[in-house]
Amino acid sequence: MARDDATLIEALTHIAGREGVRVGEQVKLLDHGYHTENLAARIMVSPADTQQLAAVVQCCAAQGRSLVPQGGLTGLVGASASRPEDVIVSLRRMNRIVALDRESMTITVQAGVTLAQINEAAREAGLEFGVDLASRDGATVGGLISHNAGGLRAFRHGMTRQQVLGLEAVLADGTVFRDLNALTKNNTGYDLKQLFIGAEGTLGIVSCAVLRLVPQQRAAATALLGLADLRAGLEIVRRLRHAHYDRLLAVEVLWADYAACVRDAHPELANLVFEDCPLSLVVEVAHDDAIDMAQQLETLLESALEDGLLEDCIVASSGTQRERIWLLREDSDAVAHQGAHQLSFDVALPVPALDGYVRDLQAAFRSFDASIKLFVFGHLMDGNLHIMLAADTPLHDRYADIEALIYEPLAAVGGALSAEHGIGVEKKAALARYGDPQRLALMGAVRSLLDAKRTLNPGKVVD
Repeated sequence: MARDDATLIEALTHIAGREGVRVGEQVKLLDHGYHTENLAARIMVSPADTQQLAAVVQCCAAQGRSLVPQGGLTGLVGASASRPEDVIVSLRRMNRIVALDRESMTITVQAGVTLAQINEAAREAGLEFGVDLASRDGATVGGLISHNAGGLRAFRHGMTRQQVLGLEAVLADGTVFRDLNALTKNNTGYDLKQLFIGAEGTLGIVSCAVLRLVPQQRAAATALLGLADLRAGLEIVRRLRHAHYDRLLAVEVLWADYAACVRDAHPELANLVFEDCPLSLVVEVAHDDAIDMAQQLETLLESALEDGLLEDCIVASSGTQRERIWLLREDSDAVAHQGAHQLSFDVALPVPALDGYVRDLQAAFRSFDASIKLFVFGHLMDGNLHIMLAADTPLHDRYADIEALIYEPLAAVGGALSAEHGIGVEKKAALARYGDPQRLALMGAVRSLLDAKRTLNPGKVVD
């Protein structure tokens, strides 16, 4: 162990206690999550509250050590990746629900609280958080805010940015920025908390937040629809939106190769995939005391079938069948069984452009290398596609060419190279290549203002 490491470890232990510091193999033995370099650092410190977090940042700043904040390690772009000389700041011990206000429909939580824990607390008050995603059991508030997570219900409630009323963050010098405002209306100057939302810990480490809640909605009916094309899917969505917008919980789209991939990984899903349908939709509507929503959904789908929009459908008849339909959508890890090498991308497009983009993408990969398996699924109503590749030959050595196939068509249709996953290290070069130069320059200037030495999450988002 280097002498400066020993000095720093002693100081960090004094701040966070022995239970709050891990070194060397104690770090390596932890689960690294979705990026192999997440635990590359030699030192991890886990403060228990904002005061300890501020002291940790001050200590590391004094010794010139860079910090990498980490939550549930469910991110997919390497925003939590660390280097040996970094100090990991794990926020998992900061997992206290500070307050829940039924009347204002808000919850105040520390950064290490998971999405599942928020909803468990909120449901006791008949409320829930407006953001939902497959990694709900591990994703933490600090990560959701730092990545501006989207998820399944962004078309209803917006992304995480729209759910944050107040925020507390520790700046690069250890100063605590406090704006734990719980008011819906507060027009008192610049909304500075927005700087930290989506910044991936490069401007400050989120320590606490006040979040907006919404009335809880229980699923009343869930269906899997088989479609001939996306045109038909968009017409069905239009009808669903017109008839049940306030009760529409999810509209997820799965192209056939993705659905078959997940089906093959789970024997219990054998009867859930429509073999002759190029794509499927998962739709879910909420319970309503005044309406039989299951019957309403079935009536709407019968009409779509009569009009030739729907090839086939399954309406869940039990809780088990509903869980299986959602497993078909959410087990994207099944792609890992399709080849020795995988890549994952996350893009956004205007909804009318989705069909042409996917068709062109499929053709482009057939021409580029037909052995690469392409899997596409996503959130239909907000135009967010997840693109996963699998192959038995290495993909990273062809990353630039693959990236170009996926990203270059986006500009012509007003798309974005990251919809909800963020930038991290994986998309940093692409952002520099395809991003607007003036916007990137302003982002760099803001970072220089708040962290001139680049000690907070170095190497991420923008230099």
